Amino acid sequence: MAATVTVIVNSSAGTGAAPDWAQDLEQKFRAAGLEAEVKVIENGADIEGIVRKAVEQGVQVVVAGGGDGTVSAVAAGLVDTPVTLGVLPMGTLNHFAKDLAIPLEQDAAIAVIAAGRQIKVDVGEVNGRIFINNSGLGLYPNIVQDREQRQRRLGHGKWRALLEASITAARRYPVLKVHVDVSDDTLVRRTPFVFIGNNQYTMEGFEIGARPALDRGQLSLYLTHRMSRFGLLQLALRALFRRLDQARDFDVLALQQFTVRTRHRELRVATDGEVTKMQTPLHYRVRPGALRVIVPAQSQPA
Repeated sequence: MAATVTVIVNSSAGTGAAPDWAQDLEQKFRAAGLEAEVKVIENGADIEGIVRKAVEQGVQVVVAGGGDGTVSAVAAGLVDTPVTLGVLPMGTLNHFAKDLAIPLEQDAAIAVIAAGRQIKVDVGEVNGRIFINNSGLGLYPNIVQDREQRQRRLGHGKWRALLEASITAARRYPVLKVHVDVSDDTLVRRTPFVFIGNNQYTMEGFEIGARPALDRGQLSLYLTHRMSRFGLLQLALRALFRRLDQARDFDVLALQQFTVRTRHRELRVATDGEVTKMQTPLHYRVRPGALRVIVPAQSQPA
């Protein structure tokens, strides 16, 4: 009897919610030796309940079909459980899949879910919220939120909305004064952009944003230097297109946990491309090996 997996698909990831499409996907999983129960969702808020039910029912694998936001939401419900995450990349950027060498083509990704190997990777956490890729403060949450509003209200395409949001953020020139508590020391910075990665990102050359490993048990904290509005816009665009220079643009620290304090009672915080308001201070920590995920059998350990 074929193993049963739950597949959660975000209908906004270029798939639509047609029943025939879901049936076709189930057939592809069946051909790979897996019995799939495909659940097409329109609201990301539905993910938590579906994942919780799957865990309670003893499902061994839950597959996230969508972009990094969908994968992150599914992963959050699987942290510190025996259930393994499968990834069906269907987003625009698919950073998590790329960093784990998971193929972006649908049939190949399904083959990995059916015949790949399981590894444990780290996740980050801020005030109880899980992230698998990164978190951002200052400039980045503003850009993400503005971009989504332009797409939703004005019908602009993603890349046009992204460019317009970046220009608007640079005009506003948001600067945060942050106190970062690390062990017995406190760093004080005035900065427009704070970036926290789940493990270390390569921030040089044309491989910006890739992570050579997701199991080093650390968060990477990047604090930008204060700069002009034009420099800020350049930084924003380079960050969003993964073209940064680590030595020139950032102070960088590798940490297991730290706290960010500001004079603001609340801050917009981006986690894996989703923006929420959080009460300060912000408590960040890494959770080593907390997530099981299926990767290609021939790949090297993360």
